Amino acid sequence: MKKLFLTGLMAVIFLAACENKKNDSVSEAEKANEQKMKDSTTMAMMLDKADEEFVVKAAAGGMEEVELGKLANEKGQLKEVKEFGEHMVKQHSMANEELKALAMKKKITIPDSLDMDAKKTKEELMKLKGREFDKKYMNGMVDDHKKDISEFENAANNAKDPEIKAFAEKALPMLREHLQMAQIADSLAKAENKGKKKM
Repeated sequence: MKKLFLTGLMAVIFLAACENKKNDSVSEAEKANEQKMKDSTTMAMMLDKADEEFVVKAAAGGMEEVELGKLANEKGQLKEVKEFGEHMVKQHSMANEELKALAMKKKITIPDSLDMDAKKTKEELMKLKGREFDKKYMNGMVDDHKKDISEFENAANNAKDPEIKAFAEKALPMLREHLQMAQIADSLAKAENKGKKKM
């Protein structure tokens, strides 16, 4: 009897430890969506898994753009970096609201807070000042938007759900514009840094 009790107790502790490891907003949203798929009885109404994953990732990415944009508007030294941050907050907030409504309609659970990577990026940026902040932030924004464009193009071409496909198509021109702006501000931040080093 004692042995059986101890085995059961160890199993509970092990499960609790595993649960704590993946306490991340994106993985929590994905788990909730997987559970819904298991619970659903009408297979015809179920969304394509890739469509669902795109919505979850897009929501997480949009939230990160807004949070880091606020930081850039506050901490950026170059005028172009501050303006870019302000632009991110304004445009991604609108896109996020649209995506939130779409997710509710499709019964997709989306993250309600920044994921681990985004939190880490924000913490790193908060420690930087002036030109160092500008350079790190803009370099990250160029990389992020290249990745976003690739994911949104994939959804625009391959999404099974017509409304998710339409959302991706609609967002692409905005993301391409953001990439161009990011590249200009990134070049200026790098040029400023080079000039400073020469002095």
